[in-house]
Amino acid sequence: MSAQRPNVIPFRGGDREPAPETRAAEPVHRHHPASARTTAERTPPPPDTAPEPARTRAAAPEPEQSMYAHEAAAPVDERTGPPSRTGPRAVPAEQDPTSASPAAGRAAPFDDWAGHAFDDAERDAVYRAIRERRDVRVGFRSDPVPDDVLTRVLEAAHQAPSVGHVQPWDFLVIDSPDLRARVRDLAQAERDDHTRSLPSIRARAFSGLKVEAILDSPLNIAVTVDPTRGGRHGQGRHAQPASAAYAAALAVENLWLAARAEGLGVGWVGFVDERDVADVLELPSHLDVVAYLCVGYVEEFPTEPELSLAGWAKGRPLSWAVHRDRYGHRGLPGQEPTSLLEETITAIGGLNPRAVEEARDRQNRMTKPPGSLGVLEEVSVQLAGLAGECPPPIPEPAAVAVFAGDHGVHAQGVTAWPQEVTAQMVQNFLEGGAVVNAFAEQVGAEVTVVDVGVVGDLPRAAGLLPRKVARGTADFTQGPAMTRAQALQALEGGIEVARDLVSAGNRCLITGDMGIANTTPAATLVCALTGADPARATGRGTGVDDDMHEHKVEVVRQALAANPVDRSDPIGVLAALGGLEHAALAGFVLGGAALRVPVLLDGVIAGAAALVASAISPESMSACFAGHRSSEPGHTIALEHLGLRPLVDLEMRLGEGSGALLALPLLQGSARALRNVATFDDAGVSTVH
Repeated sequence: MSAQRPNVIPFRGGDREPAPETRAAEPVHRHHPASARTTAERTPPPPDTAPEPARTRAAAPEPEQSMYAHEAAAPVDERTGPPSRTGPRAVPAEQDPTSASPAAGRAAPFDDWAGHAFDDAERDAVYRAIRERRDVRVGFRSDPVPDDVLTRVLEAAHQAPSVGHVQPWDFLVIDSPDLRARVRDLAQAERDDHTRSLPSIRARAFSGLKVEAILDSPLNIAVTVDPTRGGRHGQGRHAQPASAAYAAALAVENLWLAARAEGLGVGWVGFVDERDVADVLELPSHLDVVAYLCVGYVEEFPTEPELSLAGWAKGRPLSWAVHRDRYGHRGLPGQEPTSLLEETITAIGGLNPRAVEEARDRQNRMTKPPGSLGVLEEVSVQLAGLAGECPPPIPEPAAVAVFAGDHGVHAQGVTAWPQEVTAQMVQNFLEGGAVVNAFAEQVGAEVTVVDVGVVGDLPRAAGLLPRKVARGTADFTQGPAMTRAQALQALEGGIEVARDLVSAGNRCLITGDMGIANTTPAATLVCALTGADPARATGRGTGVDDDMHEHKVEVVRQALAANPVDRSDPIGVLAALGGLEHAALAGFVLGGAALRVPVLLDGVIAGAAALVASAISPESMSACFAGHRSSEPGHTIALEHLGLRPLVDLEMRLGEGSGALLALPLLQGSARALRNVATFDDAGVSTVH
């Protein structure tokens, strides 16, 4: 291999013309505490001074990845105060060009990858800064940030990558108490508005969170972006018009990591409208605010993200985010790629026998006659076994996911309602005007609507997850309702929704559905998976008359005849006879079970989906609780087949998640009783002789 490689820009430390030594005047910044450091302390060492040995620490071992592991690495010693020396760090002298080192006079050999790597101490320091970066909201100290420290942090931010090297960012350092107070007022108003939009349980938890430190930190920094910088011919801009904003976000990350290395905390103020902030700061109209940051030294860095410590949200394991060749084909480097469904099934397990035994023992020792709480005692035992601990956590906050889709069998006249009602009801859910919204507000649950197969286009809206697999299913009296690929996509879409809701801090998942004509495929699935006769399993759905009901039963028979299925292949059964919302709900059940979170089932649509989930993974039923019994006859058949006992039986048949929401307080009450009721020994109450 030749000593020189033409047309290669030399790396730092390689052969290059030495730049003439220059030295800018030391900037004076009002944050610099003159009394704390002398001029000599701020002066960099002369060029012949040996660099100060770096203070390093071996990186803590990373926790093993698992479906449930959200714990951060073990805490490390923090540098929480101003550094002992504030001058620019000493830089090792340039390599002697005549040295025999491979880095002298040429770039590292192509096959010598280690020649480009940092040494262990440097690499550990980089990864430590990444691992211990935190969004800090509390504990800022009043110590000012020295000028040279702030300059180094801003220089690091300015080194961020950008398409076309246009560097579209600017950094506005904000000292003015008046400006900061005005931004704080904006944040407080936005916080109050957000609090009013939250379910009651979430609102109470949110009231205890500090979400900004605008006045507490010694300085604020607004990071802006100029989308026009570089002109119309900036490299890459024609293909990636949003690249400027992405680059500015990378500058924010660089700033954050450099600040952590300097012992500075950074807090991102999320509760402000960037347009309002731009007005307060009197920014030119062509600039947008990307981030408003609070910066300063802190008393300590949290061992985990503050929202995680508060139970508001959980981190997502790396294994959820790494895909190989195609989205959904997951696998960490060195591991065999697998599908999300396979990964989820592998993670599902049964109840923890130790926790089950402890819960039963505690029920027998609580200050009440044994068995006096009836079904709720077994519910609490199941919750303990699912959580693996006694007492189990209270299943709150809770989220109901309403999966929406349309059905080709609607063309067979199985309902009097027009198909466009599906999309209209989705809009009603999003506007808060449906029964599911009223019941969710009553019990403090969050409502999320998921479009997995609505025929029409739905505008983007808060609370709507666009996960459309197809514009409805095919008419299954003429052939399969879905392809196998569509069924799998919808299944995995449901798993993803379960994961997202649990990562957002929810401790209970509730099934909901919307789809005109969806009770027809539900009844067909019940027949296919239990062997029930269509006349026994098919109900009146939205209230059809006798003639239409008789026709509906015949349509179910036609679908079964047109699609001979093998019960041992539940995904094949689902694809042939189900709906997109049935498939997504089955995945939702599997996803909750894999995360060991209770899943509260609604009516016949959820019951049919649970039959599919149970056929795929029987142990998934350990996470399931029947919220109510629908008046649809197929639901009773499904519950009996699954061995689930409904908590509520009010002759409801609405769907949406309405019946399960009414049962949520019973589920929560059973766990709270197991947790809070005293035992005979604790209370000093005598037992029967």
